[in-house]
Amino acid sequence: MANLKVRIYKDNSSEPETTVTVAGAILKIASKLIPKKATESLQNKGIDLNEIVKLSENPEVRGTLVEVEDHEKNERIIVALE
Repeated sequence: MANLKVRIYKDNSSEPETTVTVAGAILKIASKLIPKKATESLQNKGIDLNEIVKLSENPEVRGTLVEVEDHEKNERIIVALE
């Protein structure tokens, strides 16, 4: 399984302010531990965590899955499988 990487960029920076990595081996279990409020927040941005878990099991799926730009917050979030 691929690792899930979430990178958060602020103020048009080329370097992420925050990077979260979840090991592919525990992604399925870890996704069940994420608080419902956080999962709903991802859903509101169009990110389906359950679908990402399914995709991580496919060895052909790698790279950026979702890129969300919040212009009001001057923030960019990239969700990728690596």
